[in-house]
Amino acid sequence: MSKKNVDDYLTEGMYGTRLPKDHERKQFLGTLRERIVLALTKGQVMSDKGLAQLEEAMKEHPKATLLINGDVSHRFLKEEKHLANKYHITYSTVTNEEVETDIGAVLTYDYAIDKEDIFIQTDPIQSEKQEEQNDKQSSTLSKIKKWFRS
Repeated sequence: MSKKNVDDYLTEGMYGTRLPKDHERKQFLGTLRERIVLALTKGQVMSDKGLAQLEEAMKEHPKATLLINGDVSHRFLKEEKHLANKYHITYSTVTNEEVETDIGAVLTYDYAIDKEDIFIQTDPIQSEKQEEQNDKQSSTLSKIKKWFRS
C-alpha cells in the first residue's frame, strides 16, 4: 500500500472518499452489481415489459429493496410501485444529475448475492421484428422527406 500524498488528501477533501467499484454504483443506481436480483432498463420500465419478471423476483426475494431511477417520469412507475406495495417491498427513488445511466429500476439487497443473469432477456424474434418495423418506418419517412425536398 502506498503512502498518500498531498494530492490524494486534497482530492479526498473535495470529492469525498473514493468508493470501491464507483463506476458500478453510478450505473446501478448506487448499488453494486453483485447485490442485484433484477435490473430493468429505462425502456423496460416505461413500456412495462418487465413487470411479470419483476413480480416473480419480488415473490422470491421479499427482503429486497427496489431502487427506481429518478430520471424516469412518475407516470411510468405506477405499476412498479404498486407491485412493491403489494409484496411489502421498500422502494426509493435515486436521482443523480451528474451520471447518465440506462438503468430504470433495480431490485437489490444490501449484501452480495452474485446472481448471474440480472437483466431480462428479450425475445430475439420479437426484437428482430421491432427492428424491421423501425427500418420500414424510417425508410418510408425518408421517402416522404425526399418528395418534399424535390
